[in-house]
Amino acid sequence: MSTVNAGDAFVRGDPASRNFKLENSPFFLMNRAASVYALAMERALRAVGADIPRWRVLMLAYERGPLSVGSIAEHAVIKLSTTTKVVQRLRDEGLVKLRRSRQDARVTEVTLAAAGQRAVALVRAAASGIYQRAFHDVSAAEIRTLNGLLAHIHANLRRHS
Repeated sequence: MSTVNAGDAFVRGDPASRNFKLENSPFFLMNRAASVYALAMERALRAVGADIPRWRVLMLAYERGPLSVGSIAEHAVIKLSTTTKVVQRLRDEGLVKLRRSRQDARVTEVTLAAAGQRAVALVRAAASGIYQRAFHDVSAAEIRTLNGLLAHIHANLRRHS
């Protein structure tokens, strides 16, 4: 049995390598974690009358609003048509307000309504339970490292796409 060194991780994670192993693929592992997270989040959010697209839109409007529908789609990694439908549902439920941008009348901006603020509190509490389970024995330093690595990978993929 051979020992694994730092260089092996790069080679074993590359699907073109003859030493490739699926369980060593960062993307396979990220997808597994993200899929289990999504299932848990769907259950938790459903209990408070939300879902993942609504969670993403509400959180972006909360943290960055007013924000254009296009910007929400980009940040949430949701198709623009889906984002538009989610935003319209949230507006119909009185959770967000829509207005034309002052800089460009073709752009629709989204802001949270008072009921949206209350909905954000509910979805944040639901999401917190999932976060606490996922990271209960992970250190703050490990979380910073993970966040930094994921941001770096995201930037690489965006830059080269």
